[in-house]
Amino acid sequence: MTVADRPTPLVELGLAFEMLQRRDAHPVFSAWRRRVARTLPRPARPLLQLVFPLGAGPLFLDPPSHDLEEGVDQILSTPKSQARTELRRMCSIDRPLTPWVRDLADRDREAWQILGQAVRAAHADLIAEAWPRIRAGFRAETAWRSRVLAQQGLHVALTGLAPNIRWRGTILEAPFPRDLDLTLRGQGIVLHPSLFWSDHLLAAPHPDGRLLLIYPAVTPLPLDDTSTSDDPLTAIVGTTRAQALRLLVHQHTTTGLARELAVSPAAASMQAKTLREAGLIVSQRDGKVVWHWCTPLGLDLLVHGST
Repeated sequence: MTVADRPTPLVELGLAFEMLQRRDAHPVFSAWRRRVARTLPRPARPLLQLVFPLGAGPLFLDPPSHDLEEGVDQILSTPKSQARTELRRMCSIDRPLTPWVRDLADRDREAWQILGQAVRAAHADLIAEAWPRIRAGFRAETAWRSRVLAQQGLHVALTGLAPNIRWRGTILEAPFPRDLDLTLRGQGIVLHPSLFWSDHLLAAPHPDGRLLLIYPAVTPLPLDDTSTSDDPLTAIVGTTRAQALRLLVHQHTTTGLARELAVSPAAASMQAKTLREAGLIVSQRDGKVVWHWCTPLGLDLLVHGST
């Protein structure tokens, strides 16, 4: 198993469109969704006909190219048979068979020109300006995950990718909207974090035959402020959670943590929940209060993040 070395713009773009359509996703995306819904340019909107909000889209729509124009060229070069197969699959899941989607399936030249324009317009609006933050957050996330993989092994690295993942013998079980069985056949796994995704694991074939597992980064894009910080711990978990993790070297209740962070108890509880799901703190209820404190992994991250 390896960890991806850099983000890919069209993968992030597809996930951004999926998150845009969610109404039950991570609350930190709420303001982002409202803003994008108002400002998304009209030429980009055809993509909403292709992307399923629970984490799926035509496989030809997000090639793992690191260059936008190269990726667009790959999209526009999709063979007719592959396009038809993927569009049929998406329409069977959730997407309506609109006249434009039908034209795409028929490889109509104008329809595919509209698709290319939509990808470029969407990238300019959602990805281009945020790309330095996406890249910095990606680097911090993958550096941390690589360290977890090296020090604690495959089982810990995989079960820590998202909530409710568990091992049953040699089988990894994870929540997913549909029943899906994946067999590796000895070809390996590539871990790929996304700053735009905040839900279950996503699986897709990697061009080299390995399985690509896309998982939510600990710090989603709306909370990522790495461009304004030289602190490596902040680069991984964000300013408020880095401060919370440092405070939780000593036990704090949710109320005490909120007071120290100068946030509401509900906000403190949300920060603690994210840190807990990342394995950095543990929480224990004692009557009407909940106590939080660092795990060994959290302490280890604090120590190495300050060097």
